Amino acid sequence: MKILFNNKKEDLLSRLKKQEPAAQKIFYEQNVKRFLSVSKSYVSDIYQAEDCVIKAFCKIFKSIETFRSEGNLEGWARRIVVNECLNFIKSHKTVFYIDDINPAVLEEFHDEITDFDFNAQELLDQLPDAYRMVFNLYVIEGCSHQEISETLDISLAVSKTQLFRAKEKLRKIYFQQQKNLKNEYSEI
Repeated sequence: MKILFNNKKEDLLSRLKKQEPAAQKIFYEQNVKRFLSVSKSYVSDIYQAEDCVIKAFCKIFKSIETFRSEGNLEGWARRIVVNECLNFIKSHKTVFYIDDINPAVLEEFHDEITDFDFNAQELLDQLPDAYRMVFNLYVIEGCSHQEISETLDISLAVSKTQLFRAKEKLRKIYFQQQKNLKNEYSEI
């Protein structure tokens, strides 16, 4: 059954705040693919990533009244998706952080390791969860190391270490893929 809206002035947000199923369906369809991509960048298993997205949409629709229109609705909802992924990872205790690199070394290599091109999702899927979470929060979400350390309940040094290691691992994976491609083409 298709629902028609009488008042054309009503926007999607006001309809969402009224808990209208048709508005929820529209919002879901507009954002599900993007949010699944976000979730997949944190949770490597597709089924677990889908579960996180479903739970996030439930939270979005349940708490839509708390959105104050101070920013972008999609950005607010994306933050809920990210938080749901982080909560999932924390609850499964599958992430271990290692703090054994001198943070001063990180600053030295920072500029060198930030500017390479890669197919993000394929490479991110190959990172350990701890690396991927810090990388996503820092690079994709734009969080500071202080925010990351508070969000993940880790030290500032561990946040910097994990980012450094993530970038190094991404670089190694990328160059290995390039080397493999070059070898495949030379055999043809």
